[in-house]
Amino acid sequence: MKAIPFGSLFGLRINVLPLAFGGTLILWIGFTLIAFLGFGISFGESLMMGFVAALLHWAFELTHSLGHALAARQTGYPMAGITFGTLMFFALTHYPKDEPVLPPTVHIRRALGGPIINGLLSVVFLLLLPFWAGNWFWLGAFALFENLFVYTLQVFLPLGFNDGSTILRNLQLK
Repeated sequence: MKAIPFGSLFGLRINVLPLAFGGTLILWIGFTLIAFLGFGISFGESLMMGFVAALLHWAFELTHSLGHALAARQTGYPMAGITFGTLMFFALTHYPKDEPVLPPTVHIRRALGGPIINGLLSVVFLLLLPFWAGNWFWLGAFALFENLFVYTLQVFLPLGFNDGSTILRNLQLK
């Protein structure tokens, strides 16, 4: 599937796969239904909250990828770009094609960049959670838990395609 170029951000090529648009719609519908059916929030407010939650998901995905980019830049082997829409809901980070073979420690440091930044964001959301008013508290809780579980603690659960797998694979090479 051909990616759609979306320009660049901080020197990184940004691309979006068409699957990302379908993924966004699925997230919007899913979050709307959770708010409406699960929490009894009015349909109109659920629709708005579902849309905001879907946008937050992509903002957290971008934050995660930029955390990888920052860590990669610090190692001296920077990223080249990000493609959104991998598996419909996630992003894939890209490194230069001509990159030399790197030691496992460099791969581990780059893999930890995303989870570290999302871990810090989780702390911020935890501290701000009491200030989210009314039904929007649930959106704050979503922000906290997605950053904590999907983007931070996943380093301890190697799934074959995530940071936990990169770290485990490179720990085995050491």
